[in-house]
Amino acid sequence: MFVRRIEDEQLAQVSYLIGCQRTGEAIVIDPERDIDRYIDLAKQQGLTIVAATETHIHADFISGLREFGEHNDTLLLVSGEGGADWTPGWLDQHSSGSSYNHRLIMDGDTFSIGNIEFKVVHTPGHTPEHVSFLVTDHGGGADSPMAILSGDFLFVGDLGRPDLLESAAGQIGSMEPSARKLFQSIQLIDGLAEHLQVWPGHGAGSACGKALGAVPTSTIGYERRFNGALSFSDDEGRFVEEILSGQPEPPLYFANMKRLNRDGAAVLGALPTPQEMDEDQFVASYQEGVRVIDTRQWKRFQQAHLPGAWSIPMTSRLGSYLGSFGDAEAPYIIVGEEAEIEEVVRRMIRIGFDRIVGWFPSDKMESCRRFDGSWLQLDEVDADQVHSVVHRDDVKVLDLRRATEYQEEHISGALNLSHTRLALHLDELDKDTTWHLMCETGDRSERTASFLASRGYSVINLAGGMQNVRSGKVVR
Repeated sequence: MFVRRIEDEQLAQVSYLIGCQRTGEAIVIDPERDIDRYIDLAKQQGLTIVAATETHIHADFISGLREFGEHNDTLLLVSGEGGADWTPGWLDQHSSGSSYNHRLIMDGDTFSIGNIEFKVVHTPGHTPEHVSFLVTDHGGGADSPMAILSGDFLFVGDLGRPDLLESAAGQIGSMEPSARKLFQSIQLIDGLAEHLQVWPGHGAGSACGKALGAVPTSTIGYERRFNGALSFSDDEGRFVEEILSGQPEPPLYFANMKRLNRDGAAVLGALPTPQEMDEDQFVASYQEGVRVIDTRQWKRFQQAHLPGAWSIPMTSRLGSYLGSFGDAEAPYIIVGEEAEIEEVVRRMIRIGFDRIVGWFPSDKMESCRRFDGSWLQLDEVDADQVHSVVHRDDVKVLDLRRATEYQEEHISGALNLSHTRLALHLDELDKDTTWHLMCETGDRSERTASFLASRGYSVINLAGGMQNVRSGKVVR
């Protein structure tokens, strides 16, 4: 039996390639949209991907299931537990005009990939259709499961949040019933063996929970003892209260992901390869209003950037920023280094930003004489001055951290709007005010500074954020 975690560190998302080395067959669980990575890995291991499945309809990335369905007629195993509302509507829309090779799976069903058995367990709460998989390696002589592929049901140190259908997808009134469904699902854990490995769908940094651990895997026994989200598994009322409190504000693109994954995202067929633009093409597209995604490091952007450009360097989580600030239907130009363009494209198409009209080298942009007189700078308070600036009466602070971070400590009088939901609240920001932007370390405030500046707001970035504020103890 071959098992490989394929992690997307940007989204803290994990897919699994599991193969039977005796038969050469393999399956991918929870694939992202750029499926070439899984196919290449399988080939390296002498495996052929014959099936793909997912634990639920995802909110944080476009599923690769449909791409696999177009590739070699791969069998798609899709949860049927969500009823008509939460069963993919694209299963009968193959590019050939026929239906995809698929099977709806239900609680208690089993299927095999070579000598590896997968048993379906319905684990609703995070979503209505959510299923987990108990994995038994019969080829290795086992007669009981070795692991549970728990998706967004059970994480290391946490549970999948049950509020997203309401907080992200807008299904008003679904939050509490989903939490009660999750409470019922966690009762199933009592019947699982202590040694059972937990293979979750996310790790630390994901917005699909509030306290995910950075350890990649765990065991049922360990989670029973130390997972704080299971502390009230015998008290439904307290459980519901605790699981719904303190969840991070989801990026705005989550709502679109739910819709696309249910109704059907466009089939790519292969990874897009945007062409390098020459100077004339770049200038013309920019002047037509195509948004520039500038991947240079912050200091280069801060000191000189094009009006309207957004700063999203390679070290930042593109999904969190472009997915919160941008329109997936709009066209974009990438400015960056040639060696990094493919990675930027992958990050963009995974969250449904497909309209990439081209890319332009950052060094050529900086030396382009046709932009003389157009360059802008973003004001910034140096790190060693932040603590002495934030308490001045004439300074208006916009705190871009999560509400839970703000509640723990904040600058007196600061306005709190999480960067992931800021675009919904722009009418709360006075354009006649100069806003001093702050987060925890500076990343969120830098990215948001470029966004707000592009919308005509006067902003100053507070370098280093609360970390530097604490050095002066100017907090509440």
